Amino acid sequence: MSRRKGKLPELPSRWTPREYQKPLMQYLEYGGLRADVAAHRRWGKDEVALHWTATQIVQRAGVYWHLLPEASQGRKAIWDAVNPHTGRRRIDEAFPPEIRERTRDSEMAIHFRNGAVWQVAGSDNYNSLVGSPPVGVVFSEWALAKPDAWDFIRPILAENGGWALFLWTPRGRNHATRAFEARERDPEWFTQRAPATTTDVFTPEQLEKERAQLVAELGSREEGEARFASEYLVDFDAAAPGAYYAVLLGEAEKAGRIGRVPHDPALKVDTAWDLGIDDYTAIWFFQQVGREVRAIDYFETQGQGLAAVVREAIAARPYAYGTHHLPHDVMVRELGTGRSRLETLASLGLTGVSAGQATDPEERVNAARLMIPVTWFDAERCALGLERMRAYRKRWNRATRSYAGPLHDQASHGADAFGEFALHRRGAPASRQTRRVGGGPLSWMG
Repeated sequence: MSRRKGKLPELPSRWTPREYQKPLMQYLEYGGLRADVAAHRRWGKDEVALHWTATQIVQRAGVYWHLLPEASQGRKAIWDAVNPHTGRRRIDEAFPPEIRERTRDSEMAIHFRNGAVWQVAGSDNYNSLVGSPPVGVVFSEWALAKPDAWDFIRPILAENGGWALFLWTPRGRNHATRAFEARERDPEWFTQRAPATTTDVFTPEQLEKERAQLVAELGSREEGEARFASEYLVDFDAAAPGAYYAVLLGEAEKAGRIGRVPHDPALKVDTAWDLGIDDYTAIWFFQQVGREVRAIDYFETQGQGLAAVVREAIAARPYAYGTHHLPHDVMVRELGTGRSRLETLASLGLTGVSAGQATDPEERVNAARLMIPVTWFDAERCALGLERMRAYRKRWNRATRSYAGPLHDQASHGADAFGEFALHRRGAPASRQTRRVGGGPLSWMG
């Protein structure tokens, strides 16, 4: 541990890591710069991060960030959090007043006597934080954060020799699990996967009680077991709480329907889109043989215009296309140009567009649920799309402690595109209109 003599208190301040936390602390103390820890609830992830950061602040003046997915979560989980065993705020335990210059509650920031600054913030607004670049960053609840934050911060830390610590509990198979599995094979990274059965935080009796309470609270054995497996057993493949498709996709994998699904040149390729301008655009590529559906490819991008999407997703693939299924908002006219996106696609040479109508999200979800059991997925080319489908989940209403419709996040776009095709395949002539689009004048086709 780092020690400071004289007027400065010893750091960590009156804290010793638990046995199962020591491998992480030892790695960091010996100069490790990249650590990724997937651990069960109550493992003490943020506690370790706070005390480690304190030891680094007195050794190197700089900016340090403790990032939660949203700033409001940071205030509750870190800034205002109280240690139930001592009755003291956790930040006061980690950062004694002797090393502080001033504390700014409105900014959730502490300024230290040596010029260092530590701040709690939301990783959703990482690029809006002002001041000097960070030299140490904690990504707490990483599975719920935007992965773009690490893409932004990584080159900064690489340049200044800073460190990064990722702390999380699984929420389905997403960017966090994918990154962890890659980092396990990287000698520059420390990784630790810690289910509750490997620590002494809970007795077996307490774990069984937690399992039973989750089942009772969620009103579903399937939901309760999934959340227990995720949050206590650190099961990367457990369905995310409230997930729509994770169980069905798990069954598809067990049945061998997620694997190698080659493109058949003798068959047309149909696409299904979810459009985004400042958001994500997602496109699935399908082929059909009788009742069987083959998901052979997936494309996703963010912040690109239609011209780039058509060029990179459609023109760049050697497929013979059938129908491009787009959502109803393709008919919306842009205020700046007065043209609809449908007309823009026509000017770009996209033909065979089927424009849907607005539908209830649950109708799209039900159609997708019916289609997944007859769908084969290419595991490699559809990897990101499958990740989005597994992560697509219901929105949790904290006030009513119940689920309330689909959650709109980065997973929803790929899931909505899949559902768009499922709606078409199910056949709903009363709720859809089809417009064939060519390079010339538009014409209705019944």
